[in-house]
Amino acid sequence: MQTQEHIRILIIDDDEDDFIITEQMIKDIPNGNFQIDWCPRHADGLLKICSKEYDIYFIDYFLGGITGMDLLKRSVACNTDSPMILLTGKGNRDISLEALNSGASDYLVKSDLTTEKLERCIRYSLEKAYTLKQLRDNENKFRNIFEKTRDAIFLSDMDLNLIDVNSAMEKMTGYSSSALRVLSLYELMADEAEMQKIRDLVQHTGEVTDLETGFHDNFGEEITCMFSAISITRPDGTRYVQGILHDITKLKKAERSLLMSEKLAATGRLARTLAHEIRNPLTNINLSLDHLTEIKADDEQNHYFDIIRRNSKRINDILTELLASSKPAQTAMQRLALQEILDSSIHVAMDRIMLKKIKLQVRYIDKPVYIQADPDKLKIAFLNIIINAVEAMEEENGRLMVALEDNGTNWEVKITDNGVGIAEEDIPRLFEPYFTAKRNGLGLGLPATLNILQAHKAIVEVTSVTQVGTTFSIQFNKVPLSVSH
Repeated sequence: MQTQEHIRILIIDDDEDDFIITEQMIKDIPNGNFQIDWCPRHADGLLKICSKEYDIYFIDYFLGGITGMDLLKRSVACNTDSPMILLTGKGNRDISLEALNSGASDYLVKSDLTTEKLERCIRYSLEKAYTLKQLRDNENKFRNIFEKTRDAIFLSDMDLNLIDVNSAMEKMTGYSSSALRVLSLYELMADEAEMQKIRDLVQHTGEVTDLETGFHDNFGEEITCMFSAISITRPDGTRYVQGILHDITKLKKAERSLLMSEKLAATGRLARTLAHEIRNPLTNINLSLDHLTEIKADDEQNHYFDIIRRNSKRINDILTELLASSKPAQTAMQRLALQEILDSSIHVAMDRIMLKKIKLQVRYIDKPVYIQADPDKLKIAFLNIIINAVEAMEEENGRLMVALEDNGTNWEVKITDNGVGIAEEDIPRLFEPYFTAKRNGLGLGLPATLNILQAHKAIVEVTSVTQVGTTFSIQFNKVPLSVSH
């Protein structure tokens, strides 16, 4: 045996003569470096196996009250990586098979033992144990990566029928692993064009790299992911797909919120410039009008003066509203329960809700939910959204839901109606000043609402389906309970 490695061997055998013979054969192995110990009792032998003191164990089949096979089976619970070799007085095929199935690395007949056989058995068993340990370590390493990563990982066939998924995939989609294993990933995709693009890439190139894709979870919510996958060919020629879904839903929400903030800021700068440029000539018009009214004029002239004065005032009022909707809201923040602010907003809107015979459902978290808020300003923001929802619904058929939920990282207010809905192409323009679908609306209510909500560091999302309804989702940072000193 060409090695200088120190190998610790324990022989568990209640016959000392057999131990001495086996020990001598092992010592005769050329270039061996062994520490050989004897254990005559099976109970002591089990303790030593479980303590993992040795590199290899030789176990006699007959050990007084129990057999070496019993000791093998009991030692399995110790999870030792060291090989165990069963020794018996005569060959028996059934015993050898049972020994190997019980965890033995090899099976040797004492009467056939030679130094060469023992050398080969020790070398083979140690190499096999080392290889199995490496395989187990690698399996545990990759299993930990598979299970512990926050990204959803899946294995599937070439049609993306799921074979195996990690816990992050279950958490992201809201489906159990057993439910996912009877689904194709295509069934969860939100867009037909994206689905076809991925199908073509998987089938023709065998690879998808960082493709932004939408999925529907078990609750009907849309998740935005970066989708990557690659096909692998097995030794038998069959292929499967392994892939990763990196959830970027929150990132996309933050991007949309930032975009809305930038649009609002740009609109504010434009509004202030326009207001300044328009008010200068408007002031001159008003001064000239004041001068003209001092001159004696007939009724017809006075009538035209009144028209100029009214419209001048109207222009000035519009400029004032535009500036109010676009400049940063001034807030006086305090720690308040979000339920109280919502209740105040609903109370103000209750007359309209009752007049249109709208069915109202309010669903809150049982415990008080605290945020930093300006109650008067925030009440106006909620009220604008609620009134818009009421006006979008049919009389007697309307259903309005106001819900407060814990989405894990934020407190989320959802205001949902079953009104006419908003066209998909109009949703990005909702918070633009003067954009409105109302016949007599100015389109300044929602920009002012966004202004207030952004002052509260809230994230606003709008989802809508025409003729089905609209949901405004407003997420607020959680405020921890104050600590008394």
